[in-house]
Amino acid sequence: MNVDELVRDALREQAAEQTAARPGLADRVLALRSRRRNRRIATAAATVAVVAVAVAVPLLDSGKQDVRPSGVVDQDTVKSHPDQSRPRETISAKGTTLAAYYIPERVKKSKDTAVNQRVYYLLNPRSGRYEKTTKWSWIAVAPGMKTAAVLERDLPASRIGLLDLSSGKVERWIPVDHGVAGLAFSRDGRKLLATTYSENPDMLYKPQDGGGWGPKMGSSRTGFYVFDVASGKGSWAEVKIKSDPNDPMGAGFLINPRQDFALADDGRHVWAANPEGDIGKDFWDLTGKKVPVPAGDKYLSPYVEAGKSPNGKLVAGDFAGEGWKTASWLIDSVTGKKTKVRGQQLLAWVGNDQLVAWDIDKNVKNEFHNRLVLVTIGSNKEVPLSGFRQGNDGAAGRWEPVFAQP
Repeated sequence: MNVDELVRDALREQAAEQTAARPGLADRVLALRSRRRNRRIATAAATVAVVAVAVAVPLLDSGKQDVRPSGVVDQDTVKSHPDQSRPRETISAKGTTLAAYYIPERVKKSKDTAVNQRVYYLLNPRSGRYEKTTKWSWIAVAPGMKTAAVLERDLPASRIGLLDLSSGKVERWIPVDHGVAGLAFSRDGRKLLATTYSENPDMLYKPQDGGGWGPKMGSSRTGFYVFDVASGKGSWAEVKIKSDPNDPMGAGFLINPRQDFALADDGRHVWAANPEGDIGKDFWDLTGKKVPVPAGDKYLSPYVEAGKSPNGKLVAGDFAGEGWKTASWLIDSVTGKKTKVRGQQLLAWVGNDQLVAWDIDKNVKNEFHNRLVLVTIGSNKEVPLSGFRQGNDGAAGRWEPVFAQP
């Protein structure tokens, strides 16, 4: 049976007989997520002069020209390679594309310092293959797979590059006055978000007592930028970290060294995790002023990458643990009502009825032995997209996905 037939079956299949998850799996998967929870990114406000940027971005208005390169974004087919881990050839589900992936690597800088950096494999739209690049510390890919925003190796970076994926060349540089260490595009690709830090948030230190490598306690996060991609114009907003003079651990102890901001789907609000908050996150407007939670964003989780469905009706939630061998929550963005969908960890939406997720095989006992799958709401079936990752969380060679929407 080919992939198209599997997808059609999945769409027809209704939730079937369910089995309980292995005891303790929820705790272990949530712990895994907590170690990865710093991937989401940033936005903002307070004016900065920048060089004008002429970059083609997807046009959303009806009748406008589509600037995406042909053959990369196909919204009708599924391209899967269940025999490949790490992936070598394009993985895509109806336009939601594995644009890149990276492998974390610890690089020693001195006797007692190191940096936890990323080695990226970026999809070449001409060859349809993932190619290794060591030039960039951070890569964010715009919707449509035309442009990527990149940071050079040393963080925080003093400029942001806009990379043409077809040519492989940086077409424009955006200089910044506040060092940047994280990037992300808005859902429509028209805005670029950047989280700023005074120090490299990925630095590691070895304590003098001979213990293992670890990050510095507290955060050096300073604020965020938001740029208009077409013009290159943008602004910076300062967001101060709450400090307690009586806290011996210092300012921002509960905020991770890397805790990037994220842009809400409305494009008017920025949010980030806050373990001290009532709902685990805070929101700001684009000037850096803290605001109440916007309608429809109450149930967003800073630790679940898929976020809201394109139509805004559902929010991808945490690991549910029960139902199939693994399952995750889907939450109604207005009422908070929960339903389940297959998958161990929800990564990206494919339209409004499907998602790309990590999942383990039904006969696998190790929850870290997972692969990319396509899951469908209301279905008991899933379509494998990649091969299984090897080793436990943090093992050498384990790859982490970067998705781009159509």
